[in-house]
Amino acid sequence: MSDSPTQFPRTPEVDRALAIAKRGCDELLIESEFALKLARSAATGKPLRCKLGLDPTAPDIHLGHTVVLNKLRQLQDLGHTVIFLIGDFTSMIGDPSGRNTTRPPLTREQIESNAKTYFEQAALVLDRARTEIRYNSEWSTPLGADGMIRLASRYTLARLLERDDFAKRYADGQPIAMHELLYPLMQGYDSVALQSDLELGGTDQKFNLLVGRELQRHWGQEPQCILTMPLLEGTDGIEKMSKSKNNYIGISEPPLEMFGKAMSISDTLMWRWYDLISLRPNEALVQFKREVADGRNPREIKVLLAQEIVTRFHSARAADEALAEFEARFKAGAAPDEMPEFTFATDGKNGIAIVALLKQAGLAPSTSEATRNIEQGGVKIDGQKITDRALLVRPGTYVVQVGKRKWARVTVK
Repeated sequence: MSDSPTQFPRTPEVDRALAIAKRGCDELLIESEFALKLARSAATGKPLRCKLGLDPTAPDIHLGHTVVLNKLRQLQDLGHTVIFLIGDFTSMIGDPSGRNTTRPPLTREQIESNAKTYFEQAALVLDRARTEIRYNSEWSTPLGADGMIRLASRYTLARLLERDDFAKRYADGQPIAMHELLYPLMQGYDSVALQSDLELGGTDQKFNLLVGRELQRHWGQEPQCILTMPLLEGTDGIEKMSKSKNNYIGISEPPLEMFGKAMSISDTLMWRWYDLISLRPNEALVQFKREVADGRNPREIKVLLAQEIVTRFHSARAADEALAEFEARFKAGAAPDEMPEFTFATDGKNGIAIVALLKQAGLAPSTSEATRNIEQGGVKIDGQKITDRALLVRPGTYVVQVGKRKWARVTVK
């Protein structure tokens, strides 16, 4: 075990690093321990080992998945070692986190196929040169049956059944397979094998991360701290970002589509996204908020966020081109500088019907006329022609055009 972190002084630079690590996080356990680890690292020049384990299930990466990767990148920029752990062994068990049924284990062929492209996608956020890539089969496979039994002896069934999803399934009479009980132990053993100082994960991973702390104590290691990141709300500002909810921005989408979706989010959600997915320093966000409070148009700040997103997953040139084309859709279309503004509240989660929006904003005298305008191709939202008369306009701010002369800026909450 290394020197106790209490031997090293806490400095303003350590406090700054702690603030960066905490930004946007759901929980940091134990904060005082992590501050001491940072102090030791600063004094000795030895970087902390920061671990993220991901099972290579079929990758389907959108901005929501990048929240925890962004935090890893921030830790890299602070000089710490990031361990991107591909759970090729644990994938064969199947992570039961948040599930009320047994997850079908992946085959070895599925795991190998998914693992080939897994880091390639994550590397769009992480610095490849400063990322240590590991596979947990390195130490899990050699563990063998006797090692697995010794590992299982370090934890009790009662403690495992304290986990929310296990407890609910047990209370509801739902089956819990024996191999599922091994998953938290194997994930925790990863932390022992890697001598992790900090492990990151989503809020649904908290129990597994705490198991890692406990097992490290059994192996005589200094327990890791854990940092959980919240789930990112999608473009609707309500539901978790998800393809099934159609409120996502995929990291492989074309630049203009990515830019336009980012510009569609509400001003309130914009600050949440800045906290969770922007790599700008805290000081910049404080300055942005101050400028908006002093009268700067929040749309200008949103443009900077949209450009940052496109730059990261495409290029700065693509971001500039997306901005130019996005702006041209309004200016070239003779959008007036001044137009009526409306705000509509929706009590549902899906938004407001486009025909109702057009009528209430005075852009159509009736829902039947609104429908006719849509069918004839005379309705545009943010420069894009609307063809679906059943469209639900999700929360956000939009420029709506009917024909050549009717315009309105509409905010749906």
